[in-house]
Amino acid sequence: MTAPIGGIGIGGGIGDTGARAVPVIGTGGNSFGDTLKRALNDVSAAQDKSSDTLGAFLRGEPVELHQVMAASEEAGIALEMLIEVRNKFLDAYRTLTTMQG
Repeated sequence: MTAPIGGIGIGGGIGDTGARAVPVIGTGGNSFGDTLKRALNDVSAAQDKSSDTLGAFLRGEPVELHQVMAASEEAGIALEMLIEVRNKFLDAYRTLTTMQG
């Protein structure tokens, strides 16, 4: 069973109509590592899109300022979310290691 991810952040963007799926825990789907790799790739893609949109705007191509701002915000939010996931994972790891010792 999978859950769609959309909106701003990992897995979708503003105007993103393609539903992507992430496995729900305990369903035997992709591993945590695969999900993490996909999240990293999505953040990287959002940053690339932001950079490309800004570059097109600066070259005078027909790109609206709101598109540049939206792409930039999407990339920033995706990165912030990934950092928070990393922080939570490290907190959980530290908790487990202190429980064992």
